[in-house]
Amino acid sequence: MTGDRSTTEWQPQTRSVVSWITYDLANTIFALGVAGLYFPTWLTENDVRDEALSWTVSSAMLVVILLSPWIGAVSDHATKRSRLLIPTTLTAVTATFFLASTSVAVSLAIYGIALIGFNLGGVVYDALLPDVSTERDRGRISGWGVGIGYVGSIIAVAAGSLLLDAYGYATVFRTIALLFLVFATPAFLFIEERPRPKPEGRGPSPMRSLHQLVLTWRRAATYDGIVRFLVGRFLYTDAINTLIGGFLAIFVIQELDFSDNEVQLLLGIAIVTAIVGGIVGGRLTDRYGPRRVLFGALYIWIVTMVGGILAATTGQPALAWAIGPIGGLALGATWASDRVYMARISPPRYLGEFYGLYATVGRFATVLGPLIWGVIVNRLNLPRTVAMAALVGFIMAGRIVLGGVSDEVREWSPADAGATAAESD
Repeated sequence: MTGDRSTTEWQPQTRSVVSWITYDLANTIFALGVAGLYFPTWLTENDVRDEALSWTVSSAMLVVILLSPWIGAVSDHATKRSRLLIPTTLTAVTATFFLASTSVAVSLAIYGIALIGFNLGGVVYDALLPDVSTERDRGRISGWGVGIGYVGSIIAVAAGSLLLDAYGYATVFRTIALLFLVFATPAFLFIEERPRPKPEGRGPSPMRSLHQLVLTWRRAATYDGIVRFLVGRFLYTDAINTLIGGFLAIFVIQELDFSDNEVQLLLGIAIVTAIVGGIVGGRLTDRYGPRRVLFGALYIWIVTMVGGILAATTGQPALAWAIGPIGGLALGATWASDRVYMARISPPRYLGEFYGLYATVGRFATVLGPLIWGVIVNRLNLPRTVAMAALVGFIMAGRIVLGGVSDEVREWSPADAGATAAESD
């Protein structure tokens, strides 16, 4: 990945690329190990209703929705985006360290704080993608980030398998927190960013985060396809984030009668295929464009979720062992392609801000999805298969909305390209 630094075209250093990819691994240790598996199963073992997790996740995501465009704008204004990863990551790490060490109510509150730090760090991380890639290899780098990132899930599952029975959930969460920090640290130190003009004036104030949210949405509306893409992304991530945010584990335990060990094995298999999906999906993104790859991934999601419903309604849990790996492929390909899609349609000058919106719609979906799930299951007393069917509807709607968004490479004006334009050294 190294190249002539005197050329006008930005050539990322190898250590920058590796450090960026390693942060994805750290992120996924938390996302799948804590949010997707061990925290929901800990709640289940403590007889906590689905609705408690729903409200916790939704409350945390409301904070993320409010702050994401602000931290994105701050990163656009900063000389180094990567410095913002430190406080956000440490917030998530510290909160994770204390999970299950106290009462259920306090642990739920701590989990909400961890989610806030984790998701705000993700805004900055995604906005660094153009700094560690070029237009020719952006899909490949994104795919490697997703693919290697899911190795973090294997690490998290392995940590739980080794420690849970002997030492309990609190030790598992402490171990995951330390692993998160270890693999995130290279990004703090080694990511080299494209030259940007020196920022003028003071950065956006956190006290005006609501104003920044409105301003960023108005700005996004002036660029073709961005708002429509964000609406479509909201719809499909409503389903995906709800599942990987803990409700998939609950579904297979409660509806398919899986044991904790079977859940871990199923997720482990899906994680392996997600690694393949991310790497292959990234390469396909460079070859065919992010739009086609994302659409294909959404079709696979629909098939696998309908398969899960059939497994539960027909009393055939063995189906899960077939559709789980396919869902893993879709998961990897989705994240490999959709952040490249966003980078392609966004002006470099406002990349951080618009990735703030990208995160906002994903997190708002994480507010709505769990609430819908909780209402269907706990308020309407309907089966979880109905909740799963509702999520299928969101994915189908997202695909329809995205039909009008082109992924052709944009030619940006000097003003829109200026904030991250490459400069000779």
